[in-house]
Amino acid sequence: MAMRDTMNNSLFILAGLLLAVSATAGDLQASIPGGVFESVLPPAEGMKQATIAAFHLDRIPVTNADFARFVQSQPKWRRDQIPRVFADDQYLSHWKTAMEPGTPIERQPVTRVSWFAASAYCEARGARLPTWHEWEYVAAASESKADARSDDAWRQRILQWYSTSARGVLPDVGATPPNLYGVRDLHGVVWEWVDDHSGMLVSGDNRQQGDPDTMRFCGSGAITMEQKENYTTLMRIAMLSSLQANYTTATMGFRCATDAQGRP
Repeated sequence: MAMRDTMNNSLFILAGLLLAVSATAGDLQASIPGGVFESVLPPAEGMKQATIAAFHLDRIPVTNADFARFVQSQPKWRRDQIPRVFADDQYLSHWKTAMEPGTPIERQPVTRVSWFAASAYCEARGARLPTWHEWEYVAAASESKADARSDDAWRQRILQWYSTSARGVLPDVGATPPNLYGVRDLHGVVWEWVDDHSGMLVSGDNRQQGDPDTMRFCGSGAITMEQKENYTTLMRIAMLSSLQANYTTATMGFRCATDAQGRP
């Protein structure tokens, strides 16, 4: 009987993950059209515009309940089993148990997850983490504009979040209005991992780019940040570039992306 119950539980978890994969191109993710975008982080020296291919992005961040189904199906990502090389000792430390977050936080975005764990979750869904340029491209949209970065009122609204304390209780996902693409919670909820965070070594001064001390970050090279008026975006870049892939924080979550063809 015990073996049958275990098999039934495993099948239930697997069915939940398969359901999430089947929803990738539907309710779970928004379709993002491709375009040319003037990034805060130029893609190369002398190049200010990044070309974004069409892709799909989760409408909301991954929740604690979502991530719980993942660790239940892949126990090696439990907090009591994961090697420290893949996550620090604060990994999922706010959960009630190693497998259950607890009812009060199930709909909150999952935090205290490392880049490695976030990547593994997305891979299990047949997806991936978005790149920085993909994330920045979608996050630049307001409710009515594809690129609202020149809108003073929109920038001020986002800045208000960065000026508030991060010590409060996180909101449930989906509470913020959807932007033009139907994506929520890109601002005002949590920071978010991106796939290429380790290549985001940045410097506000070109003279610093040869400084070996900058290698305390994970990036492969320093580049100058543009559009300094978009202060909140630069803060996010500074945060991401300062983290190692096994770090976790109480305000770092993630969401998944897929290519327009449906392949990670």
